[in-house]
Amino acid sequence: MAKKKFEKALQDLENIVEKLEDPDLPLDDALSLFEQGIKLSRTCSERLEEAEKKVEILLQDEDGNITTEPFDAQKDEG
Repeated sequence: MAKKKFEKALQDLENIVEKLEDPDLPLDDALSLFEQGIKLSRTCSERLEEAEKKVEILLQDEDGNITTEPFDAQKDEG
């Protein structure tokens, strides 16, 4: 099975959360949606971990040490 794209999985998860917020949602439907949400949450988490590992590899110096610095979005926009 092909990996679900992060953006699609996140959108699906947001849709599930919206549905779960409906107080009239039957319990069986809520449980099914919750189960789907847990799977999507795990998918998103795995994709984020993969991306983090790739970033760490890119940040390694020639000695293999990883240097990190905080992300500053405003710095990049200026």
